[in-house]
Amino acid sequence: MNRFAVGYEYICRIIMMVVVAHIAFIVHTVLGLGVVGFFPSIAALHTTYRTWLLDVADRSWTIKQTWTVFHRAWKAELKSANLFGYPQFALWALLIWEYYLTNWNDFGPIGYGLSGALLVINIFYGLFVMVSWVLRSNFDEKPIWIVKASLQMVVARPLNSLMTVILFLVMVWAYYTWPGLAAAFGVSVPAFIAMMVAYSYARLPGMDVHVIEPLEDRQRRRAERKAEDQRRADERRAAREQARKKR
Repeated sequence: MNRFAVGYEYICRIIMMVVVAHIAFIVHTVLGLGVVGFFPSIAALHTTYRTWLLDVADRSWTIKQTWTVFHRAWKAELKSANLFGYPQFALWALLIWEYYLTNWNDFGPIGYGLSGALLVINIFYGLFVMVSWVLRSNFDEKPIWIVKASLQMVVARPLNSLMTVILFLVMVWAYYTWPGLAAAFGVSVPAFIAMMVAYSYARLPGMDVHVIEPLEDRQRRRAERKAEDQRRADERRAAREQARKKR
């Protein structure tokens, strides 16, 4: 029962962190008047989740801790995130517009082929965008390096790409079925999905569950041994005190 209570509290704290990150995203986007604040808020989301993932000692973050990490990341990203995000946005807007034109105009039989090709391109580009913000939060590299690495990762890590698409579709279904979830979590969940999937399947240096989690296990076992040694020492001390009183 105690284990269930601890696990339940842990899950609730994760949900609270995601909600707080979403609120911080809205506040900081408005703080930057939308145009200036949006992409730094996207970058700050990924930085916040990366910091949380790497905090293996204690992932039960408080509201203040989440907000502080987000705000510091947002201020640091004000210029660089906009320079990185707006070219991405412009290209994606063009691709979506082309897909829209192809579907709403009669191009004959060739139109079906163009529509299918543009759909695949848009999905691939969407994956690239999600992965690029993950890599950008994990590596201190130039934008061109991030772009190349992101394109390679979408292809070279098929399981990572597949899990990202599946979980994103589940999120879209949940948002469509229960619109209140979209209001409560917004874009915070897609960023969380991208970071969690990359942490689990992308094998990124510095953010790989297969490297970090065993370290966490060793830390836990070390803490448990320390607590056990302390308990035995306390028992021996209590026994000596009791024997001294009997004399």
